[in-house]
Amino acid sequence: MSSLFRGVIPALVTPFKDGAVDEEALRAHVDFVIREGVDAVLPCGTTGESPTLTHAEHARVIEIVIGEARGRVPVLAGTGSNSTREAIEMSIHAKKAGADGLLLVSPYYNKPTQEGLYRHFTAVAREASLPVILYNIPGRCSVEILPETMARLAALPEFAGVKEATGDLNKMIRVIELCGPDFLVTSGDDALTLPLLAVGGGGVISVAANLVPREIARLWSLWETGDREGARSQFFRLLPLFRALFLETNPIPVKHALHLAGRMGPETRLPLTEPSAAVAERLKALVSEWGCRP
Repeated sequence: MSSLFRGVIPALVTPFKDGAVDEEALRAHVDFVIREGVDAVLPCGTTGESPTLTHAEHARVIEIVIGEARGRVPVLAGTGSNSTREAIEMSIHAKKAGADGLLLVSPYYNKPTQEGLYRHFTAVAREASLPVILYNIPGRCSVEILPETMARLAALPEFAGVKEATGDLNKMIRVIELCGPDFLVTSGDDALTLPLLAVGGGGVISVAANLVPREIARLWSLWETGDREGARSQFFRLLPLFRALFLETNPIPVKHALHLAGRMGPETRLPLTEPSAAVAERLKALVSEWGCRP
């Protein structure tokens, strides 16, 4: 199994201030999660509001994260697009900036066939020449990378693994079965982390690790060191937080929680909005309960 992106990887939020990327807050956030013990960082994923970033902002966020990481942990850059040419351009930029790997989401809106998915991903991987983690999230893309297609891609040296966000553990098990132990299957859903680890998964690309990175890292450490009961206890302790962070569309709750914790401003970009009053109150209680801090 590829070791470069095993473990806990926060899907980084992108802080905004007065409508622009808050570069100072982004640097501080990257430094914070690394010091708290995560294994890698991921800029420009869904949690980073990548669909609302301009091309220049997207490139700048990746550059800032790589610069702040300073080689302390690998950087997995989100460079997916529904345009193959655009994904290639962003991926080449990420490589030149110093990224260690690419996260490629399924092309959204145009709904390619399985053959189209295969050709899209191989075209990007061939041009970029970096390890690729696929991102399988049909709830946002309206297309799923089927396990059989995953197996075709896993047979190629460029493809290191997949972030599985189907929410379907049976399909994740099928991917593990078909793709073998050298293909990393990592959870794209905090609340499925422990079940996926139990069947051979290799970590989590985590929303909650923005807020409580040390606690998510502890869950992984307990599992990796063979303390199954400790990992189970830590998972169920975290589960209410995992659920709260998805009471509304991600990243609305986690970004508001980070604001309550004093780590950045509350801004999201339309069409995302501030959380409802009820969700905000729930998040306030959880931030207090977990003692979240800058």
